[in-house]
Amino acid sequence: MQDVNLADRAAFSGPNGIDIANHIINEAGLRVGFGRRRGRGAGLNPTGRFEPFARSSFDDGWSTLDELPAFKTEVQVEKPKTIITRNSSPDISFDRSVNPYRGCEHGCVYCFARPTHAYMGMSPGLDFESKLFAKPNAAELLEAELSKPGYQPRSIAIGTNTDPYQPIEKSWRVMRQILEVLEAANHPVGIVTKSALVTRDIDILSRMAAKGLARVALSVTTLDRTLARAMEPRAATPAKRLEAVKALSEAGIPTMVMTAPIIPGLTDSEIERLLEAAKTAGAKEAGYVLLRLPLEVSPLFKEWLLRHYPNRYRHVLALLRSMRDGKDYDAEWGKRMRGTGPYAFQIRRRFEMAVKRLGLNEERTSLRTDLFTPPKGAGVQLSLL
Repeated sequence: MQDVNLADRAAFSGPNGIDIANHIINEAGLRVGFGRRRGRGAGLNPTGRFEPFARSSFDDGWSTLDELPAFKTEVQVEKPKTIITRNSSPDISFDRSVNPYRGCEHGCVYCFARPTHAYMGMSPGLDFESKLFAKPNAAELLEAELSKPGYQPRSIAIGTNTDPYQPIEKSWRVMRQILEVLEAANHPVGIVTKSALVTRDIDILSRMAAKGLARVALSVTTLDRTLARAMEPRAATPAKRLEAVKALSEAGIPTMVMTAPIIPGLTDSEIERLLEAAKTAGAKEAGYVLLRLPLEVSPLFKEWLLRHYPNRYRHVLALLRSMRDGKDYDAEWGKRMRGTGPYAFQIRRRFEMAVKRLGLNEERTSLRTDLFTPPKGAGVQLSLL
């Protein structure tokens, strides 16, 4: 077991002698050694919550932990029967989405999608960012679903769960194929990403945008490259994301910047600078979401915070809990995205004032649905009449 060092222990031993550091390690599972997790976000790989047994590595005195291989990116093929996911959540702006991949190599330690890997019998920790699933038949499925009688078009959101432009997209090109289907059908799409790879598809996106069918949001959490590297190890650097905003905007594609998630006591001091950088890059709209720590994300984030910013551990969690009714997370609709209480109000007002000063969100992009034409190509069931 790679335990916390003595300085961390001294910093986190409370007045009652409670060793917070060890509590985190014991709660989530043993910390994985640096050599095995180098270049990854999570420091733990706890067993999924649906598994009957919990497993963890430990040193038996023979130094066998040093012989375990490093976590490498593995991609399995997933063949779902449907590709459009529906939702009825009242606090999000879309009712349908498409996910080309399951898991995300970007490795953002705070990613709220991590718990979904437990449904595959895998860990929301390091497995989530190293054992990925690609859906190569996604475009074919999408074409078939869009052609169904009675289908009513509304904007499809892509990138709201895992990033469609994560590194494996370079070779799998699933997202590119999906865009080709959407363009052919004149179907509206909204994309969220942390990757500069989105600029590869400017040709398709600019043509769709000219018809009012596409918009893109870049998630920029910090301008601090060192912090971004630790927190989002395989995502594009903040500078590259802003360059992508500029390229998309210059191509006529409505572009938004999401300062999400805002982490109190760690990134909230950057709100105004982030919005100024977004405006300079050409973004017309901006939004934010407060840090969310559902299920296994909470211990993963705590361990990461303890490892990288031990002196801020108490402060960050105290601020976060002040906005979550004393809990790490509150999943109640209407509260989960923005939080409640004085500090949440302060963040909201700072954001609103900066947006107004910079002239962002003066016009909201509304995508068209009246141009939709059901596909009639390959993968579509033909009419009997």
